[in-house]
Amino acid sequence: MQSRLRVQGHPIQPMLVTFPLGLFVSATVFDLTDVAGGPAFLGEVGYWTSVAALVAAALTAVAGMVDLWDVPGDRTRRTAVAFNLVNAVMAAMFLLTCLVRSHSPQRGASVAMLVTELVALAVGGVGVHLGARLMRQFDSSGRVEAGGLDALASSTGEIARP
Repeated sequence: MQSRLRVQGHPIQPMLVTFPLGLFVSATVFDLTDVAGGPAFLGEVGYWTSVAALVAAALTAVAGMVDLWDVPGDRTRRTAVAFNLVNAVMAAMFLLTCLVRSHSPQRGASVAMLVTELVALAVGGVGVHLGARLMRQFDSSGRVEAGGLDALASSTGEIARP
């Protein structure tokens, strides 16, 4: 099985998934600093970082759904569905905090919102674990994407040197 969405022979979804995760972590750090007494503008930076992460998560979800279409109905499909659902739950929790913050003038974070974001990141950690399991399942089933050192091997089995 190969991903339908590819760039230069590499699947897009595994590349895209790093953006929302990194942005969600950054937003939480900004909010933690805001709640801990840092400058007030960091709360707004955390809000807009969460918004950017939600946009990236939506694009990643679309790519994940396109890839999910071709996954066979076995244990790999169950892992892929769980991976996408867990990431959707994480994004929904951040969406909830963004909706609450959108009505305040400075868009700063509160302790309750920070706790919600930390729980969402814990859920995201489960998603990272499922993503790693998904990649191992692709490796063990022989359906790994062409790449790495295998792609550099010549027909004689030796590594091609530039």
